Amino acid sequence: MTAQVREHVKVLFRLEVEDDWPPVGVESLWAIDRGNETVEVANTPFFVRGVAIGDIVETHTDAEGARWAGSVVRPSSNCTIRLIVLRDGGSAAARQSAINVFHELGAGGEGIEQFRMVSLDIPPTAELGRIKRLLQHGVAQEWWHMEEGCITDAWRTTEAG
Repeated sequence: MTAQVREHVKVLFRLEVEDDWPPVGVESLWAIDRGNETVEVANTPFFVRGVAIGDIVETHTDAEGARWAGSVVRPSSNCTIRLIVLRDGGSAAARQSAINVFHELGAGGEGIEQFRMVSLDIPPTAELGRIKRLLQHGVAQEWWHMEEGCITDAWRTTEAG
């Protein structure tokens, strides 16, 4: 028996822009086609709120063939936390340093130069308390601004350790 390979597709998410943020009206994310007009989000969003890697999202395809996201039908238990890196002007080295330190605590991440951002994927198995403490410390030290893009009950109830 062979494993079924699922196709990666681009899914478009409409964004609510308020006071010029986010700086785009649509974000595209890679996702794994799960059939029945659903996908599993496969990369960490930079701007979409309420979505994390592993979430199952309903979609619809428009007349031009673009796949648009609807509601999350099954959340993944992962969190999405975004940083705007201030240290060293948000340089590539500063962004990578942030990704590396959170990686040591069990989180994944990726950066985007244009907005000096890092988007973190925090699975439930990561060291949530230590991650929260580091996030708060970084805000206090003005290393970054932080936004909780998608959080879980486990995140909400974890004390910064």
